[in-house]
Amino acid sequence: MLLPDKATYTPGETIRVELPPAPAPRRLAVEHLGRLAAEVDVAAGQSEAELPALAEGGYSLTLTGHGDDLHSAVEVLANPTERLRYGFVASYAPDRDVEPVARLFRRLHLSACQFYDWAYRHANLVGPAVYRDPLGQPVSLDTVIRMAARLRATGTAPLGYAAVYAVGHDEWPAWEHAALLQPDGQPYSLADFLRIVDPADPGWLAHFTADLREAADAAGFAGFHLDQYGFPRRAVRHDGTRVNVAAAFGTLLAAVRNALPDATLIFNNVNDFPAWATTTAPQDVTYTEPWQPHDDLADLAAIATRARLLAPRRPAVLAAYQTAYDKLPAAAAETTNRLTMATLFSHGATQLLAGEAGNVLVDPYYVRNHTAEPSTLDLLARWYDLLVAAGDILLAPGLADITRSVTGTLNDEIDVHADVVPIRHDAVPGAVWRRVVDTPHGQAVHLINLTGQAEAGWDTAKEPLPPVTGLSLRIRRTGDSLPIVRVADPDRGPTFTTVDVSADGNHATAALPPLHAWQIVLISDQ
Repeated sequence: MLLPDKATYTPGETIRVELPPAPAPRRLAVEHLGRLAAEVDVAAGQSEAELPALAEGGYSLTLTGHGDDLHSAVEVLANPTERLRYGFVASYAPDRDVEPVARLFRRLHLSACQFYDWAYRHANLVGPAVYRDPLGQPVSLDTVIRMAARLRATGTAPLGYAAVYAVGHDEWPAWEHAALLQPDGQPYSLADFLRIVDPADPGWLAHFTADLREAADAAGFAGFHLDQYGFPRRAVRHDGTRVNVAAAFGTLLAAVRNALPDATLIFNNVNDFPAWATTTAPQDVTYTEPWQPHDDLADLAAIATRARLLAPRRPAVLAAYQTAYDKLPAAAAETTNRLTMATLFSHGATQLLAGEAGNVLVDPYYVRNHTAEPSTLDLLARWYDLLVAAGDILLAPGLADITRSVTGTLNDEIDVHADVVPIRHDAVPGAVWRRVVDTPHGQAVHLINLTGQAEAGWDTAKEPLPPVTGLSLRIRRTGDSLPIVRVADPDRGPTFTTVDVSADGNHATAALPPLHAWQIVLISDQ
């Protein structure tokens, strides 16, 4: 295994990579979108390599020379939040060893970590040294502090979970006056142990922002994950005041930003509510927790696309919980997850899924996570390696979907053809889903394999993915030169491989390798 010493790097930081020692010399290649950026000679017995300084961007790593090739990736960004890859922790037992957590976050390049349910109480975040959270889980504040510090040291921003308007039974008498009420006069509540207050109430804002500042200082958090429950959308208070909750969230976010000007803030748009308001608020990520009716891959694509359009310079993250891992054999769940990741990554978004020391999310109560099989962690490592290595064409600002402007016989600019399977520009079961994106580094054609499927749900059991062969790329030429075509497949590693291109009159053609789950075809002039 190749293992960078950090999840992400800022310009000028030394980049070190752990590698298994071997009795023979080897070579570590660093590539940017298929172009060699650097090479490092690795001596026999050497267990760490230091990379030369790299410009901002994503890079693949390939170690060759003894046995099977090994892969990883590194990212250099002045502001790592711009391509945030999110993970989680949800266990803070006394004396917990935090090193396995940091190691997983390094392996998967997870640049931020949600510290789920770390707090003493929802309306009183910092408690004694050792306590039980509101649902009875043991928490050691020392473990929280050590884990936050270790993750910071390895390039991951630790973010404390905080619900923005939730009050428990013990604290309720102090906040009952600010309750959001149902039509029958009862306060809105969650699971009968939390009640909801007006998030823009001045007294609550003063308390909540002071609580966040205290928590940041006590635990060493770099920011906060600000949660809501998706309801109510509109409500009244005891005095009859009508509250537009979307607008109230904007007021709250402005107050939190004023109190914590340098913090990373992530607000949860539950089922996309209210992304239209929070994308203009002073927070850092367009984060969405999708629920019914967002059932299909096309729904995830729509959420990701809307997020990038509303806030083009902010990362889009979806908490698409893969309950398939709890319901299906690992191999079957991995097929489902591959199509989810292919959809999100190709639409410029990432997935909150992995965390702890090797677990995946299957439930909105993160304590009920699922211990991942080694095969699942290997899969995620391959896919996240490519996500990092191709970040400049997947996650960077300035990307534009040009599918309907260049494909088809009328446009006749860029298209993919197949011998026996249909090609579609939507997520159609039984077809190859084709999308073309204009990027600063050329045109990226995304191919997602939905052949063999009877439906396109993102958390439903899928048939095995039959490789699609006989795919060919057709491109209208610019001038008399031929374009360069490079192809990447996360199931094969994070590198882009050049394929042969032939002239065909005013067009150029290239035979593409077999399509497994997802393939990126990058077309460029150099």
